[in-house]
Amino acid sequence: MTDPYKVLGVSPNASDEEIKKAYRALVKQYHPDNYADNPLANLAAEKMKAINEAYDEIQKMRAGGSGQTGSGTYSQSGSSAFAQVRQLINAGSLSEAETLLNRTPVSERTAEWHFLKGVILYRNGWVQDARTEIDTACSMDPYNSEYRSFQQRMNTGSTRSPYGEQGQESFGNCDVCDVCSALMCLNCLCRSGSRC
Repeated sequence: MTDPYKVLGVSPNASDEEIKKAYRALVKQYHPDNYADNPLANLAAEKMKAINEAYDEIQKMRAGGSGQTGSGTYSQSGSSAFAQVRQLINAGSLSEAETLLNRTPVSERTAEWHFLKGVILYRNGWVQDARTEIDTACSMDPYNSEYRSFQQRMNTGSTRSPYGEQGQESFGNCDVCDVCSALMCLNCLCRSGSRC
């Protein structure tokens, strides 16, 4: 692997917050959703993989072999599995991601485990269960801005979830109940003999 600091474009002396900021900016730039139906999609996916691997490597190095990062979100035994779970979520392979995540022993289920479980649940439309997992992640690691940001977006009904996917909870200015109500009304119109 090349120098992970170079991959993220930061100095080895950068603070944890600077590294997170650089990582998030690169994820936003190279996220696969930005390259859907684009001939550069494969290159963007490779770049995302390198970015995730570099970030995980820096987290391991900074942990100094203790198994914990500065924010306490990765365990040494689980960080590569969590990176793989993130990649599967990014690729839309939610059942594979959940299967891999569920292999983590209960005693090793860190804040990141609960966060990733929450993301998967949210993407599958299980909003209440997702909230429970995200709240657990935030309580286990209250200073993690990624978890807090997602929690806030869920609470405000934002349509964007992590990894750039359209959330299941709301669509623009209407929520799922509005969509269901509209479909029921259309169904009634069709049954009443109106031309559909």
